[in-house]
Amino acid sequence: MIDTSKLEEPKWYVLHTFTGYEAMAVDNLNKCVIKNNLQDYILEVKIPMETVIEEGKNGKKKAVERKLFPCYILIKMRYTDSLWHTIVNSRGVTGFVGPQGRPLPLTDEEVKKMKLEPVVVDIKVEVGQKVKMTDGALDGFVGTVMSVDENEQKCRVEVEMFGRPTPIDVDFSQIEIID
Repeated sequence: MIDTSKLEEPKWYVLHTFTGYEAMAVDNLNKCVIKNNLQDYILEVKIPMETVIEEGKNGKKKAVERKLFPCYILIKMRYTDSLWHTIVNSRGVTGFVGPQGRPLPLTDEEVKKMKLEPVVVDIKVEVGQKVKMTDGALDGFVGTVMSVDENEQKCRVEVEMFGRPTPIDVDFSQIEIID
């Protein structure tokens, strides 16, 4: 086993992919991590997504997940030169985003803004409380807490959406108590 205390702290990097190959690139990188036993170096690979409200057939609106940055994926890793070759030669990946294709880590501010790291919020949420959404597609909506998961820092809130009550799952960081 590798002594990770001697390795640098993992950082988030951006990878460019072929159009429409984001999921394939993530899948191939995850397989590569397992095959080459790189769990101590590559910690997470993800496609940045956002929830948006779209109008579907018959004028019905619904919340859907959409790629935030098409053709890009994010990777949390402890960078080494040998990893660079492994990653850029993965199917679907065209290279790192940075000067001359060399990786440039995201700043702490960018990581926080993109919510790549879990934020622990010290808030006491109880079933039946009224809360206001402060972030995301439902910013400004008010709802009632239906259930709370302290471990995951999430709660299910029922909001009035499109004229009917709709349950949604939100992070504690996305709400404020208004009672």
